[in-house]
Amino acid sequence: MKIRVGILGATGAVGQRFVQLLDGHPWFEVVALSASSRSAGLPYSQACHWLLDAPMPAWARDMPVLEATPEAPFNCSLVFSALPGDLASPVEERFAAAGYLVCSNASAHRLDPDVPLIIPEVNGEHLALIETQRRGRKWPGFIVTSANCSTTHLTLALKPLHAAFGLVQVYVVTMQAISGAGYPGIASLDILGNVVPYVGGEEEKMERETLKLLGQLQDGQVRHAEITVSAQCNRVPVRDGHTECVSIRFRKRATAEEIQRAWQGFRAEPQALGLPSAPVHPILVRDENDRPQPKYDLNTEKGMATTVGRLRPCPLFDFKFVLLGHNTIRGAAGGSILNGELLVAKGWVPRT
Repeated sequence: MKIRVGILGATGAVGQRFVQLLDGHPWFEVVALSASSRSAGLPYSQACHWLLDAPMPAWARDMPVLEATPEAPFNCSLVFSALPGDLASPVEERFAAAGYLVCSNASAHRLDPDVPLIIPEVNGEHLALIETQRRGRKWPGFIVTSANCSTTHLTLALKPLHAAFGLVQVYVVTMQAISGAGYPGIASLDILGNVVPYVGGEEEKMERETLKLLGQLQDGQVRHAEITVSAQCNRVPVRDGHTECVSIRFRKRATAEEIQRAWQGFRAEPQALGLPSAPVHPILVRDENDRPQPKYDLNTEKGMATTVGRLRPCPLFDFKFVLLGHNTIRGAAGGSILNGELLVAKGWVPRT
């Protein structure tokens, strides 16, 4: 029997990714779709302006949209949240207080000291914060968050390097796809033939979330990693896929060959557990001088891996490289679904 789940904010761009990625999922069955009160009661096909290349799943078309409130008949215990950041905080808290297990893609609670911010290959042990959260807030449910899209792929690439050599400084410049702005997003006259050197709140998220993700759990709280991260974020006219140029300084000396081996050999708990959405290779290394590129490398491992390339010495730091990741799959809905799978595998979500 599959685990019944719901989606909060199902009509938005990330909500649609949840619908797409959960279609035919081996563990989860979507039984509830929710959106704003103005969409409540409508069939999903009428409430949702479908944006993805693949057709809307047949099971979702006639499913009535619920209002995003725990009083609605969700008939499940686990919900995936694709709510906008300005709405997510109070709504997710009400669901957790009502006993729901919330896997959130929103930024609202990521840096709360008692809320796990999780990338399963990086810091699955931080799920232990759930107990702290439940005790402190007296919730029967809980909130677990996934990281910002750019932070997710950066941290995946950094994790094996930090473990092997110890990171001191990270400098990253992003070239972020327009799909990261949601729909309708940026006006075409503002982005076509242009680069916008500002993505609201993105630099702060990358600089702060990375430290929590790479931090150590001690005495019921996360001690943030002692790394200096500096980010500059740009919006570019690419539909999907965030590209990031990264420079790094280590505590220990490393060679390019050792860095590549650390990436190529990186496997973690999701791969050992055989989680359905886990990529076989979380990090893929390209040797060509002109890769990775969104046009060619975006959907590797079904969009769930981070692709790295152009590793070379850096005259200011130790090394520099380029990474690419799918922002709405691994960086959003897919990452949150993988969190849900880890919660099931670790016993936080009942299988019946």
